[in-house]
Amino acid sequence: MNSFNQIRLSIMMFLQFFVWGAWYGQLGKYMTETLGASGEQVGNAYAAFSISMIAAPFFVGMLADRYFSAQKVLGVLNLLGAVILYFLQDVREPGNFFWMILLYCLTFAPTIALTSSIALRHIANPEKQFPAIRVFGTLSWIAVVNLVGWMGVGAESTIFQISAITAAILGVLSFALPDTPPAAKGPASFAQIIGKDAFVLFKDRSFAIFFIASILVCIPLSFYYTWANSSLTDAYKIAFPGVDAATFNIENKMSLGQASEVIFMLLLTIAYRRLGVKNILIIGLAAWIIRFLCFGYGTADEGSWMLYLAILLHGVCFDFFFVTGFIYTDFKAGEKIKSQAQGLITLATYGIGMFIGSVVAGKVKDEYTDTATSLTNWTGVWLVPAAIAVIVLILFIIFFREQPASAGSNRQDQ
Repeated sequence: MNSFNQIRLSIMMFLQFFVWGAWYGQLGKYMTETLGASGEQVGNAYAAFSISMIAAPFFVGMLADRYFSAQKVLGVLNLLGAVILYFLQDVREPGNFFWMILLYCLTFAPTIALTSSIALRHIANPEKQFPAIRVFGTLSWIAVVNLVGWMGVGAESTIFQISAITAAILGVLSFALPDTPPAAKGPASFAQIIGKDAFVLFKDRSFAIFFIASILVCIPLSFYYTWANSSLTDAYKIAFPGVDAATFNIENKMSLGQASEVIFMLLLTIAYRRLGVKNILIIGLAAWIIRFLCFGYGTADEGSWMLYLAILLHGVCFDFFFVTGFIYTDFKAGEKIKSQAQGLITLATYGIGMFIGSVVAGKVKDEYTDTATSLTNWTGVWLVPAAIAVIVLILFIIFFREQPASAGSNRQDQ
């Protein structure tokens, strides 16, 4: 791959995650504080993203992969998304907001797969070259979250303005990306889209257990994305009453989670080789439990170290379970069905798992919120995903037997 292509693809990845990071982690706080939304309404808004993730493979597989160049589809979707975001920022009724955010997510969700597909089509050695491009996405998320924090606009419609402007820029620049013509021809069947050939993996009990655990652990993951910002904001308001919430720089603090993600991503190769997939997955699940206990019992004064630990554990939680899970899936699937297997696990986690999690997270928050005072018992909220993570961990330890020595090994330790 020549350096010009690498620069273009890196800019694409940076802008892609800038669009996403500007609003996603702040959506719950925005809807709660600005729109006066209930927990259920916030959960439904996040569920809209999961609905779109379920629909995205059908759009990409039936249309983008077969009839149009990927970079042109990426450009059109981002330009449409920018227009929707422009109108979205003026919606003030939570019920109407749901339909607008769903409409936007239907344009955004396919771009996640499209950007990866475009990058992978133009690199000769994916294992070595793709991480160097993908890391710009994480750096971008850190940058935009810090921007939102420094501006103090996490609860304002400015987050959608930032996203809209960036989407428009990416939409225009997409047409200057390397030409990526359709990878396949002719119509795709429903069975192909959902990865039917990968269903053979369920004959392996360990993979089936991993698959179920991946869906279930997305429920706690949804709690983090939905309520971490709001929970931290409330913690600082309680500890420092009368202080302008914008000065707490919650988004800046949360960006430490993405920084830890980069660090643990680098450590993952060593850990995978020395510990094996089962132990790494167990560490990842245990980290989720510790994280939610820290969120539940941490305070913004004497107990602030617990809140910082909860944020910094993001790297272990995400990399040691989800990234390792993608490696494990790749290992189990082999060359012939690895693409379908990865598509299946993505559909199950970001689609089904996070849909369930978003709905549950919204209802749980309402359950622990006093309607008279609007005060939320965040300890009660965070103990729910902690308990779910405990159950998943116990089931995983008991029933998951495999432990491949490395991603490139065919040995299975029973």
